[in-house]
Amino acid sequence: MPLVDMPLEQLREYQGINPRPADFDAYWKRALEEMRAVDPQVELVPSEFQTPAAECFDLYFTGVRGARIHAKYVRPRQAAEPHPAVVLFHGYTGNAGDWADKLAYASLGFSVLAMDCRGQGGSSEDTGGVKGNTHQGHIIRGLNDHEDNLLFRHIFLDTAQLAGIAMGLPEVDEKRVYAAGGSQGGALAIACAALEPRIRKVAPVFPFLSDYKRTWQMDLAKDAYQELRTYFRHFDPLHEREDDIFTKLGYIDLQHLSHRIRGDVLMFVGLMDTICPPSTQFAAYNKMTANKRLVIYPDFGHEHLPGSTDKTIRFFLEA
Repeated sequence: MPLVDMPLEQLREYQGINPRPADFDAYWKRALEEMRAVDPQVELVPSEFQTPAAECFDLYFTGVRGARIHAKYVRPRQAAEPHPAVVLFHGYTGNAGDWADKLAYASLGFSVLAMDCRGQGGSSEDTGGVKGNTHQGHIIRGLNDHEDNLLFRHIFLDTAQLAGIAMGLPEVDEKRVYAAGGSQGGALAIACAALEPRIRKVAPVFPFLSDYKRTWQMDLAKDAYQELRTYFRHFDPLHEREDDIFTKLGYIDLQHLSHRIRGDVLMFVGLMDTICPPSTQFAAYNKMTANKRLVIYPDFGHEHLPGSTDKTIRFFLEA
């Protein structure tokens, strides 16, 4: 078959090339301490959209740096309590999606919480100086500042905070909270399960935000990773700081977080993916030490993977 990356045998052994900062563990310890010190001030507002089978709410909470984060919360009306919940994350620049997208889970007795990433296409605040959608540039936001100000640091913390809020809802079984998403959503599902290790199961689909230097090496700093090229062109045109830049990006590199996951993992990858190269995804998967399974689609790229949603639901339904 044609290749866009390494042969599969090499992918299964690949360990990534993006540097891991020496103080990586201290960095995330400090970040989590900041998150836990925040009073989330959770607010539930009934939505205009309601169904006979599920109640729908706009859920708001305060994240790090004072941002009010929005999530759609769908709660089955007739489910036993406590019941399982799934936390969903969307693709880059997007939003939590339609209410109807969550009803399949609600029909199976799951509560669903779908987060709007700060600064992207939903209703969450970006407190970095602007209101509204900043569209892209989130990978490089903060690179010229202290590493504690990287925007994806805050977004990763939002995922963990939302999962903790889900676990504290009286109707939810805190031991059966799961995470899922595709592309950026797959990355955030991994980050969520890594930073909130009580997540019982995680199902990432072709995760973004892993092994940035490999993407650069493959000349794939385009599409979703275009901002890496933009950054170098504007701020380091001679690549004099290249090593320092990739090391700083290592703080928000999934491959360095994925070993922290304690729940079961079901991950999906397409071997023809030129948006999030397979090797970058394997870098994160190969470092996972939890119980894990990988579903490989040889002929598919960064697109819908047939059967992946069904497999994810079955995974979450397994005892």
